[in-house]
Amino acid sequence: MAQPVVAIVGRPNVGKSTLFNKLTGKRLAIVDNTPGVTRDRIFGECEWLGHKMMLVDTGGIEPYSDDIILSQMRRQAQLAIDSANVIIFVTDVRDGVVATDSEVASMLQKSGKPIVLCVNKCDKIGEPPADIYEFYNLGIGDPFPVSSVHGHGTGDLLDEVIKHFPEEYLRDGEDEDDYIKVAVIGKPNVGKSSLVNKIIGEDRMIVSDIAGTTRDATDSFVENDYGKFMFIDTAGLRRKSKVEDAVERYSVLRTDMAVERANVCVIMIDALEGFTEQDSKVAGRALEQGKGCIIAVNKWDAYEKDGKTMDSYRKKLMNDFSFMSFAPIIFISAKTGQRLDRLYELIKFVDTQNAMRVKTGQLNEILAAATLRVQPPTDKGKRLKIYYMTQASTRPPTFVCFVNNAELFHYSYQRYLENQIREVYGLEGTPVRFVIRERGEKKF
Repeated sequence: MAQPVVAIVGRPNVGKSTLFNKLTGKRLAIVDNTPGVTRDRIFGECEWLGHKMMLVDTGGIEPYSDDIILSQMRRQAQLAIDSANVIIFVTDVRDGVVATDSEVASMLQKSGKPIVLCVNKCDKIGEPPADIYEFYNLGIGDPFPVSSVHGHGTGDLLDEVIKHFPEEYLRDGEDEDDYIKVAVIGKPNVGKSSLVNKIIGEDRMIVSDIAGTTRDATDSFVENDYGKFMFIDTAGLRRKSKVEDAVERYSVLRTDMAVERANVCVIMIDALEGFTEQDSKVAGRALEQGKGCIIAVNKWDAYEKDGKTMDSYRKKLMNDFSFMSFAPIIFISAKTGQRLDRLYELIKFVDTQNAMRVKTGQLNEILAAATLRVQPPTDKGKRLKIYYMTQASTRPPTFVCFVNNAELFHYSYQRYLENQIREVYGLEGTPVRFVIRERGEKKF
């Protein structure tokens, strides 16, 4: 199930990004004293009392500004409000209630969404400042005193946020872990929604020849003979130059959210169009996040072919996708359902590869044989020594190599070792990461 979305909204420079960073535990948003630094929405996951939510940091709202950037930010914030389940309205205790706060409050009330009033910059411990009572004038309900710098009051704030989640989000989410999470990604109009509709057997997504019809990412649960799958249909990714419209920009961010949540990404390509630069960018998003990857060539039913067409098409694609040569390629038709059974099998297989763990003893046997076959590189008479290797994590499989000199461990030798590990364990469909540690450094 998709996570509830919580939008952090308010006028410029009240500390929205600082609060966002504190709640997500990451420095994803740029924090600056200059109003209007956050010009786009930024997503980040937050967990509180076992409930996961997706926080959206928005640019400050200036309700009646003619400034082009500020009006763009207002549109962006409005999109976040429209998509949110709950809104955190951030104000500043030092400024008190200003006219813009009242205007933003009435704008938020029109949305009909639950609003939690956060009075920020209450940095002293103890009783909240008397100034906080002024915020009842906004007519939104109880103000929650918070210090986004120190974290005081954030627990009470999140307690209140959770109270407003729709009931389906409050059910025990453990079952979701039984499902392989699959993000169907690709540029607009390659047939992502058609594929998900074919899989779930109902017209749940809007399917149209107009590129960019799918504005949102929705989840579809499927159980069959191959296993349990959760398909996340996403809005198409298009080139930056065409992402002027705020709705389209929002779609790109939703795709990033979907990839983040997925275990396996099905990268869809239009057989009739062939490989484009945009396809490599879409694939790059999945690769960067270490997801299991499958390249699905859609509309294969409409492609003119003879006995050798598939082989030659596959060879060309392998060359185009040389940066992710580990990804299997499958030719499908979302329209007719061609090879969907094989797609399920591939998803399940790639998911197990992405979660594979290799024992340290076996890894070091591969390492010993590999270094015997091809000596590690030398530089100015100094030879690289790889003492041992261990797997630090999965999704993707990440290997730590302890060496005498990290600079000697060239990328080409890493690739050689990766190929040796893949030769034994396959690891098909998943990227592999290496972390290099010089002996004497702290362990991973």
